[in-house]
Amino acid sequence: MTISRERVLAELAQIAVPGGGNLVSADLVRALNVESGVVRFVIEAADAGSARALAPVEAEAQRRLSALPGVEKVQIVTTAPAAPRGAAPQVAARSGGEAPPSLKIGRHPTPQAGPAPVSGVARILAIGSGKGGVGKSTLTSNLAVALARKGRRVGLLDADIYGPSQPRMLGLTGQRPTSDGQMIEPLHAHGVTVMSLGLMMKEGEAVVWRGPMLMGALQQMLNQVKWGELDVLLVDLPPGTGDVQLSLCQKAQVSGAIIVSTPQDVALIDARRAIDMFGKLQTPVLGLVENMSTYICPNCGHEAHLFGHGGVAAEAAALGLPFLGEIPLNLDLRLAGDAGTPIAAGDGPAAQSFARLAERLIAGGMA
Repeated sequence: MTISRERVLAELAQIAVPGGGNLVSADLVRALNVESGVVRFVIEAADAGSARALAPVEAEAQRRLSALPGVEKVQIVTTAPAAPRGAAPQVAARSGGEAPPSLKIGRHPTPQAGPAPVSGVARILAIGSGKGGVGKSTLTSNLAVALARKGRRVGLLDADIYGPSQPRMLGLTGQRPTSDGQMIEPLHAHGVTVMSLGLMMKEGEAVVWRGPMLMGALQQMLNQVKWGELDVLLVDLPPGTGDVQLSLCQKAQVSGAIIVSTPQDVALIDARRAIDMFGKLQTPVLGLVENMSTYICPNCGHEAHLFGHGGVAAEAAALGLPFLGEIPLNLDLRLAGDAGTPIAAGDGPAAQSFARLAERLIAGGMA
């Protein structure tokens, strides 16, 4: 028997929530995805206190949905924005009537002598690719979740200024960070501390900035965000070898870079450019990851190599760099990202690919 989205919503409508109403009528269900017997969704609480009060509700939803015919697995995540949905960042006045510093993202950069550490952050890993469309952002969000599941304290900085996708992939669309007038409070999802320019703008709004504005925005998101104590901060870089990459390596003490590429030659050409760029910026390349490595047909189990296979491993060997692993091309991986619940939060084969990558980074002292 196949479970439908409507049947899931009907069951959730039977679960009462504190304050009256049910999960559906209270508009708490986000990013619901029902696919191949797997039910995934987010319970979006108004604040941290409400999230704690919803713990029994999450448990009840898990129990009831798991009992439905056709349901093989249920994945629920309860999140709490730092402010009510849609609220603009609140800026507090400072003592003595002094105007608070501007926290509007996109000012010109502050002069800085050289690369500096980010307070409380033990390691910064840049996740880059020379080419767009190779799945770098998907890999970054899932790697962050996989590391968090291994017990690491993880932050994710979405530095893809022109195309920030992490809010959607982590289920944070429509949520806004707050400010005390001096620092920005990041959001949290799936055990990961998150900051993105996409959280400060309307979805679909274009960023039309020159280099100095990009550099200033990156500097602010590094140094004016309350990252807290982190074992590792993953920085999701934009494609290419431009201003953001240059600013990150010049302004922050980056522990190393991970290069993501698909196996085909056209992607590897640009990956080589990214590796060369990090070399010129004196940032060590910790290794390469082959994304979209294989595709296994969900109907017949046939394995196909749509973009080739093994090209990234061969490139790593030729350059004397570590090959960190391969990630399959998987429909569930795409659906999970669109739904805001990274597949690494689950336990399937694709999730295990990210778990192995996380384990390798931890074992190598890179995370």
